[in-house]
Amino acid sequence: MRKYLASAEFGMRDLPLFPSDTGNVMTNYVGSCLCGAVTFEIEAEFESFYLCHCKHCQKDTGSAFAANLFSQTGKLIWCSGEDNISSFTLAGSQHQKSFCKDCGTALPNNHSSGILVVPAGCLDTDVAVIPTAHIFMSSKASWESNVVNIRKLEGLPE
Repeated sequence: MRKYLASAEFGMRDLPLFPSDTGNVMTNYVGSCLCGAVTFEIEAEFESFYLCHCKHCQKDTGSAFAANLFSQTGKLIWCSGEDNISSFTLAGSQHQKSFCKDCGTALPNNHSSGILVVPAGCLDTDVAVIPTAHIFMSSKASWESNVVNIRKLEGLPE
């Protein structure tokens, strides 16, 4: 059975959450939160990697989009700080977020659908998977359209 991205708000059910034959293999990853209180290990094959521009993801990241990896078979092991983790589910939606209570870093969660969702930015291990697609582009932030054309700096401006 193929699982699909679903959203009551946007009515999107035609994009497969797990595209066929990704060619990825089970890999071990490590990650942590910004303050270091929470650490974890993951053994997973990430079948998809979506950059979600929906309004929910904009709100919970405070940015233009969320970058989330998805695995049907991934195993998540909390190494430290499990008591520092809080979770939030938006009423009337499938939108869930786990985060560190101290620093707010988005953390992996085993979604109620049985899928492991991993915010790419919380991993300390490089991920070889390239994003599968940008999704919910109809909701993208208005200021996002021309970001490709602005200056790029290696660090803070002087």
